[in-house]
Amino acid sequence: MASATSSPAHAEQPPIPGHLWKVAALSGMASYLDAALIVSIAVNLAIYRDSYHMGVWMAGAISAIVTGCIAVGSLVGGRLADMFGRRRVYNWDIFCFALGAVVITLAPNDVVLFVGVLVAGLAAGADLPTSLAVVSDAAPAHGRARLVSFTQVMWVAGIVVVIFLGYLLSDTGMTGARCITGHLAVAALVTWQLRSRLELADEPSDAEVAQEAAVLEASRGTALKNVWNRAALLPMAATFAYYVTWGIGANTFGQFGTYLLVTVSGASQSLATGINLAFLPIALVLTFVFVRLADTPWRDRLFYVFTLVQILAFCVASLTAGALAGMLVFFVLYQISNPFAGEASYKVWSQLTLPPDTRGTTQGLTYALSRGVFAGVAFVTPALMEYSASLLLWSITLCMAASAVAGVYIVRVLVRRTPQAVPARADLGVAGA
Repeated sequence: MASATSSPAHAEQPPIPGHLWKVAALSGMASYLDAALIVSIAVNLAIYRDSYHMGVWMAGAISAIVTGCIAVGSLVGGRLADMFGRRRVYNWDIFCFALGAVVITLAPNDVVLFVGVLVAGLAAGADLPTSLAVVSDAAPAHGRARLVSFTQVMWVAGIVVVIFLGYLLSDTGMTGARCITGHLAVAALVTWQLRSRLELADEPSDAEVAQEAAVLEASRGTALKNVWNRAALLPMAATFAYYVTWGIGANTFGQFGTYLLVTVSGASQSLATGINLAFLPIALVLTFVFVRLADTPWRDRLFYVFTLVQILAFCVASLTAGALAGMLVFFVLYQISNPFAGEASYKVWSQLTLPPDTRGTTQGLTYALSRGVFAGVAFVTPALMEYSASLLLWSITLCMAASAVAGVYIVRVLVRRTPQAVPARADLGVAGA
């Protein structure tokens, strides 16, 4: 494991073998399917409501259950991966997601749809911490941050693809809705097949694993007692503080950005959708830039700059109280800053600072707790937006400022404690084997 903050700023980074990029891409499908599932339910919800004659409570329950199940799945899946082997859980959770996506696609009524969302949400949540741990385990010291951050490219791609499909198929009703969720089922099944054939290096020696744990001052083993000590709790608390405060803003605009543009900014539905779609490619391209810089000192140097740009973006939205002109400036600044001060940073920092034996469990906890908070915030957001859009926007701005403080602490304290060089790992067998 390498600390990008304190490593030399070489012009050329050591190359990463091609098969490891394949590992990162297949693991990144967890992020792709996570984002795509959430956005597809949001895009299709009005169609489901009309086609299945849903009541408002069922529509709300289906929206809430996505985030809630991802939270529960992250908590359980990360722990199971540490206990029974990351490779084993890595293969089966993607298969379970495919089953859930098939049920969603073929659902004849809202009850079956609810069951499909439940299964897919739990599986998506389980795959998130597991897949990141798999990438981290397989990565060489000089390329760990690049490979982990590549999963964020897949996350942004999931949003772009679903919104683009939703835009193209907006007039096709349930046929279009089934096409959107059907592509998730196909993608998950193909990923399951490719993951099952994936070949990775042999497990490292116990001495190599012990070396990494020793540098992080972490206890060995997957026992729960090794989650509740300082070596695990400090980075877990810090990365949670960062992710939950940053994610309140990101999740709110992910779920309600179009709604805010229509109800507060006065944009038409087509204009609001077009604005979201137009700015997403910026984030996708800049996320690739982040991947290129992830193993260099520029990763954390740029965080300082762009976390301030991100706060500025929310200040503009708040000062203009959601007016359309202010929101256009917001979206430009937000999509420019988000790749360098967002979830990609959280993923990399988590893998650099969390103990090796309990990475699945500890990151699963931070994912689960954060997603639970996001679900609660989403529940009250429409009401708060109706009461005062300005209050909502300033509250999110304060959260973004808090995320900046947490991020600075992680960079200046925790990342500096990470090893300068630890042998690449592929600890994908059954724990304790």
